[in-house]
Amino acid sequence: MRIGALSERTGTPRRLLRYYEEQGLIAAERLPNGYRDYHESTVDRVHQIRGLLDAGLPTRMIKQILPCLNRPRAIHFPDATPEMLAALEAERDRLSGRIDCLRHNHEAISEYLGAVRAYR
Repeated sequence: MRIGALSERTGTPRRLLRYYEEQGLIAAERLPNGYRDYHESTVDRVHQIRGLLDAGLPTRMIKQILPCLNRPRAIHFPDATPEMLAALEAERDRLSGRIDCLRHNHEAISEYLGAVRAYR
């Protein structure tokens, strides 16, 4: 798919998609006319990247952990620093807290909906 279609499907501006490609986060084949041609799986990859960026991870760290998000996976980080590992642990813990909060809110909304439906 061309960059315009990828942009529409992911809600990501073309400029950001080009930046992700420059950073080595996504890749595109080049057509004879020079246009980028992205594989269908790039849609999911862009969503993963956006989620990790929203979580506060920098692109250099995202580039290193993206291979871990695919299965089967081969994990090899020759340049993982103690600071990077600590940042990833902190992010994992922060996400766990958010998940717990979302789970609690989900259960509360479900209980509320059940009560309202029972009342009707």
